[in-house]
Amino acid sequence: MPLVTSKEMFEKAYAGGYAIGAFNVNNMEIIQGIVAAGKEEQAPLILQVSAGARKYANPTYLKKLVEAAVEDTGLPICLHLDHGDSFELCKDCVDKGFTSVMIDASSKSFADNIKITRNVVEYAHDHGVVVEAELGKLAGIEDDVNVSAADACYTDPDQIQEFVEKTGVDSLAIAIGTSHGAFKFKGDAKLRFDILEEVGRRLPNFPIVLHGASSVPQYLAEEINRYGGNMPGAKGVPEEMLRQAASMAVCKINIDSDLRMAMTATLRKYFNDNPSHFDPRQYLGPARERVKEIVKHKIQNVLGCSGKAFN
Repeated sequence: MPLVTSKEMFEKAYAGGYAIGAFNVNNMEIIQGIVAAGKEEQAPLILQVSAGARKYANPTYLKKLVEAAVEDTGLPICLHLDHGDSFELCKDCVDKGFTSVMIDASSKSFADNIKITRNVVEYAHDHGVVVEAELGKLAGIEDDVNVSAADACYTDPDQIQEFVEKTGVDSLAIAIGTSHGAFKFKGDAKLRFDILEEVGRRLPNFPIVLHGASSVPQYLAEEINRYGGNMPGAKGVPEEMLRQAASMAVCKINIDSDLRMAMTATLRKYFNDNPSHFDPRQYLGPARERVKEIVKHKIQNVLGCSGKAFN
């Protein structure tokens, strides 16, 4: 089975009241951990590459690793560019064989966002690639995305129909109260389900995306603090809220910080317990297993897509 687009995935997810996990990948161990969980759960997967991951690992290497995952498991896997900030970057990923790209022109004016997104859509669709865009601004910091709380804004439902019609985009990331990065809420997060419900009413059967949906288990934060970290004790998005969003119009939930925290906690504990070890296989193996554990948890308890790979 070759790499697939997210089109059929989203159609099934919308109809079934669940979401697909879009997991950020940076190296072989992260990919292996995600895919091992997906195989055991028989879940469809979106593996996404950020601009930072491209710089770190080279998109050619990452694409070959993802293709190996498809060959090894037979799962439907979509390779997605996360937060592409220019037509040129999106075009390069389309040309390199990605099956989905995100153009994030949300920092621009509404008119410029439409124009830039439309240009990407036209090129991508000509090559059989689907496109995600963003309307509204999420606060927080993650890789090259950096939006202050003062500059963040909710998605305006009055703009969504015009935006989708004029751009021809295939899915839309909206801002309803999530935030990029881990440990960003001083109190409980409050998602604007009223906005999500209105978006679903105005765009029936149209796939919506949630970015910034970190929900790091408390035990991971405690492990990091115990073994030399200094993470503040703020909260992520409650998982029950994410599951509710997945039962509505949300068909894709991005998961990144959770995986980073899982690896970091495991590595810090390993080196604390084994300070003389230096073989990467000895410490990256447990980190890979922890990624698998977190992904299985997300598939079962947040996304609801267990057993949906071929159904």
